[in-house]
Amino acid sequence: MDAAYRCNITAKSIAPYKNQFEYLIKDLELYRKRGYRIILLCPSRTRAQRLADNIINRDLPAIYTEDMDRRLIPGEITVMYGNVLRGFEYPLLKFVVISESDIFGVQKKKKKHKRYEGTAINDFNELKVGDYVVHESHGLGIYQGIEKVETENVIRDYMKISYRDGGNLYVLATGFRAVQKYASADAAKKPKLNRLGGKEWTNTKTKVRTAVDGIAQDLVKLYAARQEKNGYVYGEDTVWQKEFEETFPFEETEDQLKAIAETKADMESNKIMDRLICGDVGYGKTEIAIRAAFKAVTESKQVAILVPTTILAQQHFNTFTQRMKDYPIKIQMLSRFKSAKEQKQTVSDIKKGLVDIVIGTHRLLSEDISFKDLGLLVVDEEQRFGVTHKEKIKKMRQNVDVLTLSATPIPRTLHMSLVGIKDMSVLEEAPGDRVPIQTFVMEYNEELIREAIVREMARGGQVYYVYNRINDIADVTAKLQALVPEANIAYGHGRMNERELESLMYDFIDGQIDVLVATTIVETGLDISNVNTIIVHDSDRMGLSQLYQLRGRVGRSNRTAYAFLMYKRDKMLKEQAQKRLEAIREYTDLGSGFKIAMRDLEIRGAGKP
Repeated sequence: MDAAYRCNITAKSIAPYKNQFEYLIKDLELYRKRGYRIILLCPSRTRAQRLADNIINRDLPAIYTEDMDRRLIPGEITVMYGNVLRGFEYPLLKFVVISESDIFGVQKKKKKHKRYEGTAINDFNELKVGDYVVHESHGLGIYQGIEKVETENVIRDYMKISYRDGGNLYVLATGFRAVQKYASADAAKKPKLNRLGGKEWTNTKTKVRTAVDGIAQDLVKLYAARQEKNGYVYGEDTVWQKEFEETFPFEETEDQLKAIAETKADMESNKIMDRLICGDVGYGKTEIAIRAAFKAVTESKQVAILVPTTILAQQHFNTFTQRMKDYPIKIQMLSRFKSAKEQKQTVSDIKKGLVDIVIGTHRLLSEDISFKDLGLLVVDEEQRFGVTHKEKIKKMRQNVDVLTLSATPIPRTLHMSLVGIKDMSVLEEAPGDRVPIQTFVMEYNEELIREAIVREMARGGQVYYVYNRINDIADVTAKLQALVPEANIAYGHGRMNERELESLMYDFIDGQIDVLVATTIVETGLDISNVNTIIVHDSDRMGLSQLYQLRGRVGRSNRTAYAFLMYKRDKMLKEQAQKRLEAIREYTDLGSGFKIAMRDLEIRGAGKP
């Protein structure tokens, strides 16, 4: 009897390109460099031939063929007539298939009111009899299963949906994409059903459409106003600027140089800059902001750097001060780490124009802040600010150049960049010594937690343990201390006294603490190359960009870093949580922030904050 063999093959889905053809070309170049066999599929022969020509015009070797038996050659791009819903990649086999829908997207889904947010149904098996569903034309009803119906001597499968007052709707099986799941049959709160043929659903859609139009008009007015106004036109780089940039201690990547050039070109034009810099943590976004700030200050303009946390404000303050120490530039910080007296003095100096660069948290958005001549606003990690803060940011940005920095921009911001309302620069090239972070998604496992901590300590490293509930974080820390008694473990969270929290962070940076148990305050701002293991408790309760930011806290050096994303044992994950964890596990390659943001846009939609 032949011996049985087990083989594990990892498959990855393709992140959508959303009409960004340049990113497809970059990925194709990367696949060719790695020796992949590459297939691009189009459902139309004409479009397939046109796609092959477009790739050839970008100096890449592509061939269109209808020979299904043709041997695939490593490094060659084969364009074929055919269709799959979404592309896929087998990294171990060095084989990738990219579909036309991956490149150019599929038909845009209609926006739905918050009350009717459902999940798209891709298969009948996702529905159970009794589940609440929403038909885009008829509203909320109850799924009653699949029935065979004979019409014109042909038997077809129909989805049966029952409505209030006994009405039944039969949806042809091929049209199930018009139906979304609203809630399970056992939902705690029973929703109100619509009446089939009534005006209630039509009125609901009209209200939603009106609300969406209102939001869209506000956005259009804001950005139209920015387009109509002329911004301040900066001159070409001065001798000081060139001298300053030469003091940068690292070698810039090509992406970084391109983003710097694009930012300067915006500043030197008469338009008001609104540029998104999208790049992973540690890829050089801050240096782009530093050079833009220096350019603004040399022409007597003030610069505001808006950040979401006091820790990040402190880190940026240290970085800016260090980089500009040889120049007569006054830099101040506004955060709760500063006393009331210090803050009052800084606010006064800002108004008088005595401060060139101010770095601060939402304190910068307070009513008492007034600039003498604000020229540049830098917003770091916009997704961390609340709705109220974003409204104030919106008012600030009407007349000044804006630079937004993010590893994973919020879906709305990313969407605005993709459709051209914002300009965007993407940093995809990793610094030379970086290695991908090894990511594991799993059930809570104490034995593995102990092993991960001990292993990191054995190589002289430190660990983040993310636990995002303040009320029992002390108990979790004590339990962890009992599990790993040889480790020095401490905890921190945002409600601690600022001096106490500041002291704790400095002790951790100095290496006096082996494991820091913390809430998501570590999500942004901490850049410690010695921390190369992170363990996230209840990871299924966090957003995709948040998970990506947390994982980015490790792997800041040439050491292999590890991220353990854990969820409770035997817990049934919700569909969106499962998608988020699958995405974060899938995108471990360096520079995946843009793809993560794309997937977040796909999961949540463009209108979500």
